[in-house]
Amino acid sequence: MRTIPITLAAFLLLTGCGQDTDDEAEPKKRPVTSTEVAAPEPRVAVTHDGGVIVLDAEKGTVLLEHELEGFTRINQAGDGRHAFLSTAKGWEALDLGAWTDAHSDHGHSFVTEPRMTGTVVPADEPGHVVAHGKRTVLYDDATGTYVAFDPHDLEDGDPELTTRRVEVAHHGVAVEREDGNLIHTVGTPDGGNGVRLVTPAGNELAATNECPGVHGEAFTADQVAVFGCEDGAVIVEGRTLTKVQSPDPYGRIGNQAGSEASPVLLGDYKTEKDAELERPTRISLIDTRTAKIRLVDLPASYTFRSLGRGPDGEGLVLGTDGRLRVIDVESGKVTDAIEVTRAWREPIDWQQPRPALHVQGGTAYVTEPATKQIHLVDLVTGKVRASHQLDVVPNEITATPTG
Repeated sequence: MRTIPITLAAFLLLTGCGQDTDDEAEPKKRPVTSTEVAAPEPRVAVTHDGGVIVLDAEKGTVLLEHELEGFTRINQAGDGRHAFLSTAKGWEALDLGAWTDAHSDHGHSFVTEPRMTGTVVPADEPGHVVAHGKRTVLYDDATGTYVAFDPHDLEDGDPELTTRRVEVAHHGVAVEREDGNLIHTVGTPDGGNGVRLVTPAGNELAATNECPGVHGEAFTADQVAVFGCEDGAVIVEGRTLTKVQSPDPYGRIGNQAGSEASPVLLGDYKTEKDAELERPTRISLIDTRTAKIRLVDLPASYTFRSLGRGPDGEGLVLGTDGRLRVIDVESGKVTDAIEVTRAWREPIDWQQPRPALHVQGGTAYVTEPATKQIHLVDLVTGKVRASHQLDVVPNEITATPTG
């Protein structure tokens, strides 16, 4: 294990691009001037073919346009303010320019101009970003290296990175729990096959190799982690790893959505192992109390960008019929189906735009690439309360908290 400041990592990367190579030089920070506002003013960041834009979530006003080449992914950094863009450099930090500082029974909200901060965490193949508790972990698929840090330190531009590496690089994921122990996937360049729990020093506490095709993770109530497998899932609670078997020999769970308000995890569910593209119409509900999976049939298919959770732990699934379905995860019943977009069809290439769902509090943000729009769904009323027209085709989306 080694610890390095992110400013040094960013500086080493920039010097390779023809920047000032003076030993005393450091990346220059731009002063940030903020304004306190009466209530949170959430921002939305949307990637597209050519870059990323940041909008005022309620007004739809574009506040930032930043050009980028190639396919760009976006993930929340974990501090309610920043996001990470996966680019050719690695992970680049984006300040959405809106946040709230909590003080026991109230909070103070601030806004500033959104900007690319200049902070870069180098990676050969930037993969999963997991924000959990007070720590965020970035995983490099090419090297098997993962780094953990306090995302709130992004405000100063130089969080301290704790760097570790798995034995064999693979498309994987890692997470740091609030007790300091880490969970990471195990695999080979051909794919993952297990889950391992280790101490900060790297000592193994528990492990399993009974998770073929391991992919993704999510947390439920009581800090229980769930990792998806091609034949079910693995639940990690304390130092206990429990395998949950799918009802089908091949029942893949690879994308999950957890909630601090529920012990039940919402996952996708696929059964066609050799399909070029399966368009699933069932979702999985993994109960971490009983280690059992319940399958729920839906009247429309969905994609990996269709899953979310509401403020009370309800499951949310955006279907290809344009409806956002609300699911009681305890009973498995669909309680509402909100009309949001036109009917659509999932493209073969996973990088191509398709409607995407992102939830913050009582608001569900839904992109509609076909019409170049973002829709804001009020989960309390079950109605679309606003739609914003864009000049670009939206792909991935994230937002700052609404309260």
